[in-house]
Amino acid sequence: MNERVGKRGVLLAVLVAAAAVACGPGEDVVVEGIPAATPYDGPLNIPTKELDEYTPRAVRLASGAAGRALECAGEISVGNGPEAWGDGDGGDSPEDGLRLYFDLLDPGVPRSGYRVERRETDRVLYSYDVGGRTKVAVVVAKDQKGRPGWGPETSASCDPSEFPASYTDSHGVEIWTDRDGDRVPTTEVSSGPGDDHCGWRKVHFLDLGDRMYARDPEDLLEPGMLTAAYDGATEMPATAHDTGYRYQDWRLWLTDDKRTAYVRTPDGVEAWPLLKERAACM
Repeated sequence: MNERVGKRGVLLAVLVAAAAVACGPGEDVVVEGIPAATPYDGPLNIPTKELDEYTPRAVRLASGAAGRALECAGEISVGNGPEAWGDGDGGDSPEDGLRLYFDLLDPGVPRSGYRVERRETDRVLYSYDVGGRTKVAVVVAKDQKGRPGWGPETSASCDPSEFPASYTDSHGVEIWTDRDGDRVPTTEVSSGPGDDHCGWRKVHFLDLGDRMYARDPEDLLEPGMLTAAYDGATEMPATAHDTGYRYQDWRLWLTDDKRTAYVRTPDGVEAWPLLKERAACM
């Protein structure tokens, strides 16, 4: 398993782009204060194991103590094992090691507001907490084999839907809600623009886990990628039902065959066709 891939293509591209944004003025990577209401009290040095799969169990095994320190409402989203770095890369302090985590992994998580949750002689657990619950955990270690100085040993994070809306909104992470207004895990539904590298920035993808749809008003996708043409002004089929999923002023409707995603907007109804297979360049 490539443990760095904690979510499928669309969201990963958005998060990687978001991770490139450095902390703004006045934003401290580490802050003082009380950490999670129920601090992690297990060992910080837990052997990691990499499986050739992406499942919650595999992510947990790859993330060692960091994965066990999380307090997710849902499943772990991303987990990483020990990273390698050379002479001069490791930091002089645990906080330097945390900063190296951002530099090495571009993890697509908040880059400020971390607290020390546990401190040992050669390891420190940092947590990013939301509502008193740990949503990102990073264990930094000092002078481990092949990793001189302080740097990230294990790290893990919950689904981006569990991050504050202020973070996801400002970083372009599209979090959908259900009919009750609750934020929906990105493993259930996610969306975002395509990659500039493929010339797909004006294409918008919608991922429902087992299938992916695309809004392609300028016909930028390669011929044959879509099962039908995008239609920006269509009628809602009588057989379509409201899924309850919302993103801003978009409302998602589906028919039982799920061959088309019908997106109701303030201007009407759009038909987003199904992709024949997942797009490779996100």
